[in-house]
Amino acid sequence: MTDANAFDLNTFLPYRLNAVAGRISRAFAERYREEFGISIPEWRVLVHLHQGGDVSVRDVEARVDMEKSKVSRAASRLEAAGYITKAVNDSDRRLLLLRLTPEGEALVARLLPVAIGYQEEMKARLGPLVEGLEAGIAALLDDPK
Repeated sequence: MTDANAFDLNTFLPYRLNAVAGRISRAFAERYREEFGISIPEWRVLVHLHQGGDVSVRDVEARVDMEKSKVSRAASRLEAAGYITKAVNDSDRRLLLLRLTPEGEALVARLLPVAIGYQEEMKARLGPLVEGLEAGIAALLDDPK
């Protein structure tokens, strides 16, 4: 039996991590989509701006691991809704800086309790396994490649 014959996708860690991340993200998205009318990319942009202040589309793209086009479309929708503003970066005119508006800050203030509640549900579901999972995620994210 070759290694290829022994390969089982259902035990392949990258596949499983991707599947669980997608499932968790979609389940959480159902909650905020219904109540707040935003998409997954919009959620990621809003929360990143909340954490980082004025940031460029490039910064958001790198931090939230989303394609630049998705970040740009989400930012355009959020700007049209009045939640963010866009401005050209004075030091690098190629970059657009994104900033939350007061309405965007208010939306994030309403979103965060939903996020925290969802996280607490996940932790309760995992119970004592959460510490090992957190350590494993940290090890994978800190991988220097």
